[in-house]
Parts: sequence; C-alpha cells; structure tokens
Amino acid sequence: MMNQTYDCIVVGVGGFGSSALYHLARHGLRVLGIDRFGIAHDHGSSHGETRIIRKAYFEHPDYVPLLLSAYDLWDDLESEFRTLPTTTESSLCRLCGLMLAGRADGEAITGALLSAKLHGLRIDRLASGEAGSRFQGFKFPDDYSVVFEADAGYLHVERCVRAHIECALARGATLNTDESVIDWSSDGNTVRVTTDRASYEAAQLIITPGAWAGQLVNGLPLSLRVLRKLVFWHEVRAEHYDVESGAVAFYFEMPSGIFYGFPSLDARTVKLAEHSGGKDVDDPLTLDREAHDDDIRPVSDFIEAAMPGLNPRPLRHSACMYTFTKDSHFVVDRHPEFPNVFVGAGFSGHGFKFTGVIGKALADLIAEGQTSHEIKFLGLDRESLQ
Repeated sequence: MMNQTYDCIVVGVGGFGSSALYHLARHGLRVLGIDRFGIAHDHGSSHGETRIIRKAYFEHPDYVPLLLSAYDLWDDLESEFRTLPTTTESSLCRLCGLMLAGRADGEAITGALLSAKLHGLRIDRLASGEAGSRFQGFKFPDDYSVVFEADAGYLHVERCVRAHIECALARGATLNTDESVIDWSSDGNTVRVTTDRASYEAAQLIITPGAWAGQLVNGLPLSLRVLRKLVFWHEVRAEHYDVESGAVAFYFEMPSGIFYGFPSLDARTVKLAEHSGGKDVDDPLTLDREAHDDDIRPVSDFIEAAMPGLNPRPLRHSACMYTFTKDSHFVVDRHPEFPNVFVGAGFSGHGFKFTGVIGKALADLIAEGQTSHEIKFLGLDRESLQ
C-alpha cells in the first residue's frame, strides 16, 4: 500500500496514547493512532471499570502539579464528551474520597502527608479508633494511622479512553485498530511506521504501547519489567460499602502486602486487588488470565482481616499488566537519538490518573516544541533509571 503521511503518528492508543491523540487533534494536527486491539480493550493496562485518582501523592510530591492539571483536564474532557451525539454515559470522574491506612512511618501515610504539606492540600489524619467509627465496614489494627483525602475518588477507566478517542475523532484524527506495528524508523526529520497492513510516514512519532513498550522503544537503554496483576470483585454482605451511601475508595499497607479498592458501584460487589506482588510476563500476548489459588489467597486474607462485610471468595476477576521502570516512576521524554520521536512508558501501576495531562504534555512538545507541564523529573536521563 502507498505510504500515508501525517503530522504525527501515535503508536498504542490505550490510556496515554488516546489522550495524546486527542490533544494533538486539538492542536489541529493531522494525526493517526494505531493500536493492535480495539478501543478501550481489555488486553493491556487501561481496563477494569475504575482507577483511583488523588492529589496527595505519596509516591513523590513532584507529581502533584501534574495532578492539579489532570483534574482540570478531566473536567474539560467530560464537558466536551457530553456534547458528542454518540455519548450516553458522560461522567468520567467521581470524587467519593480516599482512605489510606497503614503504619505511621509507612510510605503511604508519610508520603501523603508530605505532599499535602508541600502543596497545601487538605488531608485529614485519624487514629485507628476514630477511623473505625467513620469508615464502617473496615477493621484497623490498633497501631495503624489513617488519613482521608476528600478530593479523591475514581475514574471510569474505559469511558475515559473512549472519551479521548471519540473526541479526537470528532476533531479529525484518524484511528486504525486491530493493526500491529512491526517496526518504525526515523532519520530525524521523518518517521516511518510499518504495520502488518501498510506503511505510514509522519513528521513526528509518539510511542505509548503500554506493556509492549520494551519491544518498540528502539535503542533506548531502558529496562522495563512487566508484571501480571489480577483484580477481583467480591460480593457485598453488609450495607457499608455502597458509594451512594457515602463509601470511599481505600488503600491499605498491610504486613502481607498492599491492597486497594473501590466502593461498590452496583450495590452488589466491591472491586479490590493487591497492588504489591505480581508475576513476570514474558510476552503480553500470552498473558495468563486465569485466577489461581495463589492469586486469590492474598486478597481473601486481606478481606478477612480488614473488610468483614465482604465474601472472601471472588465472584469474578480481570487480568491486566503493570509495566515498571527501575525506580517505579514514569518515563516521558524525547528519544535521545531521534529528536522527532517521543516515548511515554513504564507507568508502573499508578499512571492512569495522569493520562490526560501526560497526553497533553506530549502533544504540546510535538505541536509547540515545549510544554508548561513539569515533566523533567520523568526524563530518561535521571540517575535512578541507570
């Protein structure tokens, strides 16, 4: 097939790529998105109904300015999504609040309090006894501290991806799904992307393929580790977990691992998972999607210890992947060998809430050569990646 030419091509249009495609289209560029699967598919890392969004970021306070912009961008996207004639369910985000529980000297509590202090964020600190009264349906060890962030909640993950895609298409973007990228090359001025269907050329390229990043970030000295993760839905046996009754999202640092979850959205089940642990994935295409006893047991044990109003045996599950960098922080940067190629990778299991702002930052770099969003700390040249 004859080469097709664009201003920019986005390889991988899941969470981050769909956002980049949208923001490139907002800049008025002729853009193409390519994905080996469909829109908002369940083969990667951006599915499973919900993702937590929060501002008091315990992983590092440098993320907070990005999050403040992300909140505004999610609101803007929702407003635009509502105007599309095909939109039926337009709400993207719900701020139901987030409860963090763990030892006072643990990463979550100390990090959240630090980010809140440095950036002037509202966060409430509670003793375990007070937390037990406030958050019914949970049990807290006596030596645990609990913090609560009211301005936190969850994103409807597949709906967010569809919103970025549909708004991008409405602004003139082109999307090719069920098409696999075989290779890409750049001479510094033009990129060529070869797929199993055709070849395409563009002035610039964004690579955001999730768990496939290690196969597509040609020439980068970047070590990426892909882990298999399962999330579960457990039957509710008490009324304390319903979002319509004021239930919140939660994150527990337990001696056995780290666990997180959401209020019940259907009054029947609660979604939760272990954030720690995971099994290495050699090939994302052959991901083991079955739930085995050693997958189920840690979550069931957590439920018995901390959430007695849930059935410890899951009703259903879903499999996804985390793609980790060495330091568990993102990579968002220009390719050091090819100035017209940009990479977004290694979002390490805590990235989805940033998809709107990271996609915009990448699009700004393509369209304007710079971005007002502070992403330097996510660069490829940081020592912790070496």
